[in-house]
Amino acid sequence: MSLLNNVMDHSLDEGYAQAAAKREAEGRAGLPRTLRGRLWLAAGLILAALVVTVGAAQARIAAPTIARENEELIKRIEDGNADADALQKRVDSLRSTVDARQREALEKHGSGRAEVTGMLSGALPVKGPGIKLVVDDAKDTKDSDTGGPRESSGFSDTGRVRDRDLQRVVNGLWASGAEALSVNGQRLTSLSAIRAAGDAILVDNKPLVPPYTMLAVGPGQRLSTAFQDSADGRYLHALRENFGIGASISVQDEVRLPAAPRLIVRSAKPAQTGEGSTS
Repeated sequence: MSLLNNVMDHSLDEGYAQAAAKREAEGRAGLPRTLRGRLWLAAGLILAALVVTVGAAQARIAAPTIARENEELIKRIEDGNADADALQKRVDSLRSTVDARQREALEKHGSGRAEVTGMLSGALPVKGPGIKLVVDDAKDTKDSDTGGPRESSGFSDTGRVRDRDLQRVVNGLWASGAEALSVNGQRLTSLSAIRAAGDAILVDNKPLVPPYTMLAVGPGQRLSTAFQDSADGRYLHALRENFGIGASISVQDEVRLPAAPRLIVRSAKPAQTGEGSTS
């Protein structure tokens, strides 16, 4: 009975009691390690959920502001485009006014030479017999990668018409007797420039696309023959034979050329040279 009474009175082994007292003395008394870990994990999850909730709330608050800023930016772009279109229309209108006044001045002060001066300068539209010359890139230009002497000008394709090619053809037509010229409807004058910008050819800063159609007013068949027999005509023939560049010339009973879109002289002034000169 004494053994049973001892067990009932001391159900916990004295070793466990001593271990618990030791942990308490060392400051380690409290929740078990596993429970503490679970509590830290729960606290971390709660904190993460709080951060996500706050972020979502801030995003919802900022969304209307971002949408409003996007709308304002789109409106500014649209307004800028509208202003640019309006300015371009005004520029076109002013150019038309300047051209009309130039023609009036020629008619008023140029006497019988006014029309001739206007036609030769490009200030007046012209019509008459002439030729039509069409120059185009080779058919396989996009696939061409053959190299050769024409690669040095900055173009990747040997079969592409370049600004220097167009310059030679135009100069050849002038030298062969052309009295007026246009390229793709762009009237050429003494102030015209033909140059390249990347792969594009510009005539008076206006980009052109192939094929390049040149209309020249002149003595029809004689102009055609003179050009084809000239050095520039033979140059064009060599481009066609060696690089596949397209070229065709035909005599026309009548061609019509528009007036130059603008013809502004800033430095030159008329000079008296004797009898019949203008001042």
